[in-house]
Amino acid sequence: MNRYSVLFLPHNKKIEVDEGSLLIQAAMDAGVHINASCGGEGICGKCRVIIEEGRVGAEGFSEKLSREDIEKGYRLACLSKVESDVTVRIPIESKIDVSVLNLQSVPRKKARISQMNFDDLKEQGLFFPPVEKIYLELPEPTHADNKSDISRLIDHLRANHNEHQLQITLQTMRKTPDVMREEDFKVTVTIERPVRDGGRSRIINIQAGDTREKNYAIAIDIGTTTVYGQLIDLITGEALAEYGDFNGQISYGEDVITRIMYAEKPEGLKRLHTVIILTINKVVGKIVKKAGVTIDDVSSMTVAGNTTMTQLLMEINPKYIRRAPYVPAANLYPPFRASDIDIAVGRHVPLLVYPQISSYVGGDIVAGVMGAGIYRTDKLTLYMDIGTNAEIVIGNQEWLTCAACSAGPAFEGGGVKFGMRAAQGAIEDFSIDPITLEPMNITIGSVRPKGICGSGLINIVATLLEMGVIDNRGKLNRDLGTDRIREVEGVWEYVLAWREMTQIDRDIAITETDIDNLIRAKGAIYSGCMTLLEEVGLTMDAIEQIILAGGFGSCVDLEKAMTIGLLPEIDTEKVKFIGNGSLLGAKMSSLTNTIRKDVGKVTAMMTNFELSETASYMDNYMAALFLPHTSIGNFPRLKERMEANRSMWESRKSLRK
Repeated sequence: MNRYSVLFLPHNKKIEVDEGSLLIQAAMDAGVHINASCGGEGICGKCRVIIEEGRVGAEGFSEKLSREDIEKGYRLACLSKVESDVTVRIPIESKIDVSVLNLQSVPRKKARISQMNFDDLKEQGLFFPPVEKIYLELPEPTHADNKSDISRLIDHLRANHNEHQLQITLQTMRKTPDVMREEDFKVTVTIERPVRDGGRSRIINIQAGDTREKNYAIAIDIGTTTVYGQLIDLITGEALAEYGDFNGQISYGEDVITRIMYAEKPEGLKRLHTVIILTINKVVGKIVKKAGVTIDDVSSMTVAGNTTMTQLLMEINPKYIRRAPYVPAANLYPPFRASDIDIAVGRHVPLLVYPQISSYVGGDIVAGVMGAGIYRTDKLTLYMDIGTNAEIVIGNQEWLTCAACSAGPAFEGGGVKFGMRAAQGAIEDFSIDPITLEPMNITIGSVRPKGICGSGLINIVATLLEMGVIDNRGKLNRDLGTDRIREVEGVWEYVLAWREMTQIDRDIAITETDIDNLIRAKGAIYSGCMTLLEEVGLTMDAIEQIILAGGFGSCVDLEKAMTIGLLPEIDTEKVKFIGNGSLLGAKMSSLTNTIRKDVGKVTAMMTNFELSETASYMDNYMAALFLPHTSIGNFPRLKERMEANRSMWESRKSLRK
């Protein structure tokens, strides 16, 4: 079989592949990301590339590409088979942009929940670190006192620090003889405290000299799309560094279902495991370097992720998560070392993995509930983490119930013609002139647009609805007399930006298909919320506070979200934003063993509802497939605004005549 080289520009990365290999697989193997929302099925049309030199098979032609695109050399990477040496350029709309993930910003007009901090833990008597460093000055051995090094160490801890029933790891035992003699038997030992009452403490590391002031933990949130990490000082409780990156698995599918399907392929599970470890190690390397600490001073690690991400992390087959009766491999995970799964930290570092509730309510939600303190408050709380999947929790310190609803990828740019993740050039805010219907687009980074992110999609649809440009079914009003509304290949769309004003040499538009996908996504979330409330015998009026979590939840405009029916119409003062709840919970567990001990308690408290098995869910879902809902009476404020706008619409019609 012939072998050919593939050069990817502008990355300037070259790889050799067999004849007939798909370009998207070549990119994966070369470490080059190309957007592919559908996981390589040729459905989404996102993996556009330009063939500058060489030949690929005719399969790369697609109805997702216009005739003009094809003439310019555009092909779909997931369908294009290599037939010669090829030079491929990744256009800007197909690239990944990590810069926005690490921008520090404060959401506008949004109340953030008061999060428990290090001082609170101390004041409430909850500070009990999972790992502790103790400095020792040991008597040197003599002919009269020639007990073993380990006995000398443990006897001293027992006599001078009240440490009884200690265990020591083999790895520590191997280091002890040499380390003890580096600084004349002056050493610092790291002790891991047991999570369960009655358990034994363990000596997990030994270092020469006094290193008590250098005791750090790493907290990691493994999301389907992104991975975030924090380096935490266990002396001050301060987060010394934070970094986020895209989960390398997105090249193999945008959502958990396509990842599970990929894992079922030969070597697929191993590949996805390897990729997530590479991403985590990159994040760990960044935060350790940024904080200027030594990796040997990292003493513990905590990880939270959804059920699929967690099983892929530990290389556990996720096959049965997506098959009825939807069973995860485990709810609780045994303790083990981070290095056991090739995470690049010291071999002594224990890894706590947050437990799962069900196949689709995972450790990220348990961590968020704990980080937000819901299980410690008497306030009846609705907790929502909105992303590709939306998870909902209702309850307080007495009880908790939860459910997951599949919203689809629309909120992260999937299923939307010009959809993209939040990155430079994504349209994030939008308004429209009520007379001319000309748009005003605000992009991330204030640069020319190249697509629409999830929050922008909500703002656009909400504004078009209120301005009468679309109806409650999401259909464009075709009688408004503007060239912004047009039909292209049988699909009606509203042009947000003409090609000369974009970065991608194409008009950027929102189509009726895009709006329909958004309606389905918001309908799933709204109906999931309503169904869970009904199942526990409550109405929205009973909820005392609503906590929105996740990166997307922190960006959403509440009024616009209520306008399209994503959220119930509620008093905005009740709504709080927690940001990355999963990372917050992982951080809290890193700071105190008290929180770690509560993990099992919270898991046991949470009752899961499978919405697909709940009779009322489909009725609620069908009712939510309108903007904002079939029952406009549930949205009185919007109804009042819409009625007030009618007179404006009439005036607009008369001006256009």
